[in-house]
Amino acid sequence: MGKPLFYEILEKPATSCIIGICSGIWFYIQKKNIGYQHVGLSYETAIEGHHWRVITSSFSHISVLHLVFNMSALWSLGVIEQLDHLGLGVANYLHYTLVLVVFSGLLVLGMYHFLIQRFKIEYFRRVTAVGYSCVVFGWMTILSVKQPSSKLDLFGFLSLPISFAPFESLIFTSIIVPQASFLGHLSGIIVGYAIAWGLIHGMTNYWAVSMLGWIAVVFIFSLKHSGAYDLSFLEIESVTDPSLPSVRFIRNGRTLQMNTVPVEGIQIV
Repeated sequence: MGKPLFYEILEKPATSCIIGICSGIWFYIQKKNIGYQHVGLSYETAIEGHHWRVITSSFSHISVLHLVFNMSALWSLGVIEQLDHLGLGVANYLHYTLVLVVFSGLLVLGMYHFLIQRFKIEYFRRVTAVGYSCVVFGWMTILSVKQPSSKLDLFGFLSLPISFAPFESLIFTSIIVPQASFLGHLSGIIVGYAIAWGLIHGMTNYWAVSMLGWIAVVFIFSLKHSGAYDLSFLEIESVTDPSLPSVRFIRNGRTLQMNTVPVEGIQIV
């Protein structure tokens, strides 16, 4: 028999808090009927100055299945909080979660910029990222390097060897979920390897707090500069334009894309 849920929560305090935050934000989004285009991150909105969406996009989920899949995977990865002997543990879990949220979002934008500017693929201009799976894939990758003998349990019945889980999941979601964003998941994997291999290191409490402070400054400045501050973005009304296509959500992943023109569709990471 497994441990009571209460004890598991005590063993995974940071993971439990993040799951609670994401669930609370999902509930608020549903209650206020907020559209993903108001909180998601895209190349177009980034150019317009909505840099604050690098943060809001990661913690926002629109579909309950989208939320359940990401939080189930995150819960399974919560064992990372107990691996102090591998240089992880609760403190580094929080430190590197911050890095994964920011750097994976910036890397996605960088990929979009390259594809748009170098190959003139305008399709990626309006791809909108929403969800936590970039971070999930990042932690999946870190655990696969730090403790390759581990297994990743999903929904209590699906178990994957952690050493292959990042790329297995990347291929699996790309095949069975046509709207899953390959680039979004890949960015989390790349940042995860950068952390696991020590390319991003030196995380101390001072470093993390300083980074968090600068993120807060940029967040507030971009929120005000983009005009979202005056709109009180937490109270944004939903889009009701009947000319827009309906939104469908598939359970596996993070990034969503929406058509405003016929050639663009909905995509989830």
